Amino acid sequence: MSDKNQELSEIFKGLGNPRGGVVSMEHAREAILIERNDVPEVALPDGSTLQVLQVDLNNNMWIVRNRFKPGFCIDTHYHTGAVYAFTEAGEWYYKEYPKLINKAGSYLYEPAHSVHTLTVSADAKEDAVVNFVIFGSNVNVDDKGNVVSILDAQTVYAVYTALCEAEGKNCDATIVMG
Repeated sequence: MSDKNQELSEIFKGLGNPRGGVVSMEHAREAILIERNDVPEVALPDGSTLQVLQVDLNNNMWIVRNRFKPGFCIDTHYHTGAVYAFTEAGEWYYKEYPKLINKAGSYLYEPAHSVHTLTVSADAKEDAVVNFVIFGSNVNVDDKGNVVSILDAQTVYAVYTALCEAEGKNCDATIVMG
């Protein structure tokens, strides 16, 4: 297990069911607007940051905004469902597809089970800021393809709420369904 996964595993320990801004069925047809500063940005052990905008626990879907520093590289992984990525700033690519560079304004569709390693060049001039809509679980794998950890919507939300609490931030504006 990588140091990053070990640090996240420590955060996961002892987390119960997610709590917070669950959308009731009574209000399920009302539009909900979240401004950039309504939901806190929290630091992750690997140096990136995370904002969880919405989770749907019944459908294992989550929408997040990440900020990745130059030199950032996430563990190799795949998703059990499709992923949609919208790049706001900076540049990033998958180590497996180095010529496909995501830049500000770009959109990336990622089919389920596409194995990849998200990377930001060490000589990047700015942070990469990316919004992801993720369906299904995130399955981290080692060099031989063995599963080393799995993240789902509930785990992502539980980690996010714990990190917000540790930083003294309120994440009640996150949309939680399910």
